[in-house]
Amino acid sequence: MKLQTKYLGEVEIDDRKIIDFPSGIPGFIEEKQFVLMDFPDNPVFQILQSVHSVNTAFIITNPYLIYKDYTVELDDNILETLEIQNEKQVAVFSIITLKDPFKASTLNLKAPIIINSEQMLGKQFILNKEEYPSKASIYPTSVMKGVE
Repeated sequence: MKLQTKYLGEVEIDDRKIIDFPSGIPGFIEEKQFVLMDFPDNPVFQILQSVHSVNTAFIITNPYLIYKDYTVELDDNILETLEIQNEKQVAVFSIITLKDPFKASTLNLKAPIIINSEQMLGKQFILNKEEYPSKASIYPTSVMKGVE
């Protein structure tokens, strides 16, 4: 199927790659189907593109690449909703808010996107941990040295 995207123009996608978000994404509850696309020439970032709305697309990343000690404990409700049977099915992503300059960009550690990569089901999961902000630096302090 051909898909118009916000960042990559028209692309061909495999229907089997469509991820269903039964509850949508907070703020975008009408958007129930997304596709995960690689960001050209950048293995750290991906695009979560709505199948139905060209302008609804999020730049995301695996938060563990930036915050090594990040932990997410999924509750029974999300395990059931996403039909998760084992941790190999689980992919965790954080939405990035891009800013200029890039080092001012942030990622949302408070509400990760959880995807069951086998069942192709997804949900934004709001954590009850106060230590994880919704606007965490894309360059944690320990990583910042030498970036300026």
